[in-house]
Amino acid sequence: MKKRTIAITVLVIAQFIDLVDTTITNVALPSIQKDLHATDAHLEWIMAGYLLAFAVLLITGGRMGDIFGRRTMFLIGVAGFGLSSLWASAADTGQVLVTARVIQGAFAGVMVPQVLSSVQVMYKPAERGKIYGLIGAMSALGSVVGLIVGGWMVSADIFGLGWRAVFLVNVPICVLLLVAASVFVPNSRSEHPLKLDLVGVVLAASTVFLVEFPLIDGRMADWAPWIWGMLAAAPVALVLFVLQQRAKMRRDGSALLPMQLFSDPGFSSGLIVQILFWTANGCYILALGYYLQTALAFTPLATGLTIFAMSVGSIVVSPAGDPLAKKFGKYIILVGGLIQAAAFVWAIYSIHDKGKDLSGWDLTLALGISGAGMVLLIVPLLDESLRTVPAASAGAASGAFATFQQVGYSLGVAIGGVVFFNTAGDRPTFDTLNEGVIKALWVTVAAFALAGICALFMPKPKPHAEVSKQPDAQAVAASH
Repeated sequence: MKKRTIAITVLVIAQFIDLVDTTITNVALPSIQKDLHATDAHLEWIMAGYLLAFAVLLITGGRMGDIFGRRTMFLIGVAGFGLSSLWASAADTGQVLVTARVIQGAFAGVMVPQVLSSVQVMYKPAERGKIYGLIGAMSALGSVVGLIVGGWMVSADIFGLGWRAVFLVNVPICVLLLVAASVFVPNSRSEHPLKLDLVGVVLAASTVFLVEFPLIDGRMADWAPWIWGMLAAAPVALVLFVLQQRAKMRRDGSALLPMQLFSDPGFSSGLIVQILFWTANGCYILALGYYLQTALAFTPLATGLTIFAMSVGSIVVSPAGDPLAKKFGKYIILVGGLIQAAAFVWAIYSIHDKGKDLSGWDLTLALGISGAGMVLLIVPLLDESLRTVPAASAGAASGAFATFQQVGYSLGVAIGGVVFFNTAGDRPTFDTLNEGVIKALWVTVAAFALAGICALFMPKPKPHAEVSKQPDAQAVAASH
């Protein structure tokens, strides 16, 4: 086997375990809550904390690889990811687990960007297409594996570890990756790296934290005045971030998020679609997964298999996604969003109609159709959003899309948690849990529908203006 083949295998596996860890905890939440006596807020932070830390460090992690060496930063990321996974598996309180998850997400933000940067160095432009295709396929598979394997591990109670196995499994994989990467992955650097923007990172993190902390912890704090104070401070932090980014761009051109991108209507509307789409996903995955186990006594494996129907729908429709995207452009994004919204209206009806008799099969077709709609929305989204973005800015724009994906998902977890847990109450019954999941899924319906509708604000296609065909845009698109 060629050295380069081993290297790309190592890199793809690393990205794969990050994607698995994004979803693997979803089906373990009720078990974690019971074992650690964790609060509802802890459960939300176990999911959102990982995503936020990853999102905030994604762009900076890439720049650190450009400056200090991609293998060096990859090894640091893998080592930190493995150690934080070990810590998570040994957590004895909800707070400890949340802390371990945040650190795990931060190291993932250092590890993952090195994958695609290394592909740029290791492969010629003509060779990259098949590698991006492999990474894209593994991305889709990672989410599925997370649900199924996570559910199986918790249900099987391997070696009596229960939910702890979903974190502990990362440790031996990370050890193998460290050894193999040290030997086979080249330590490349950029000839002209952008400078780090650590002030921008702090301001961006502060802005998102000032929104998400009140949403997640507000109920536990009985919506105290300081909770509302944090929400009021979020716009101020956002303004400071924008001003700092503009000043940084004028000074040395290395702003975290180049503000000039947001003046492009295609990019701005596409970014709104991205945020709404992933908000919808974060909302339903928390509420539905928790509801099936706590209200209906589904096993973690049965829960994972139920949600797996969405992946089946995606796989079935995937071959038609690209041809339809090329023919209909932004209008297929609209159709995809509306299909997903309609599918979750069907799921809501089934949950309301069946009540305590609901089975996984009652949701299968609705979730499968939603998966089909997901393909129609997500396949053309990057290309349509970057059509009018200058080629030189395509990489930065794609990085922003990857970052806002994670922010949107974590916002969905926070919003879904507010709606679901507020309705379920401190002493939930079947009726309050049922009402909570229905309300949360209506948020999902609204977000999917708005995501589709916002696609109409994208500019009409122009001949030969498909900027997204640039290699770096393709690369970041395949990352998450």
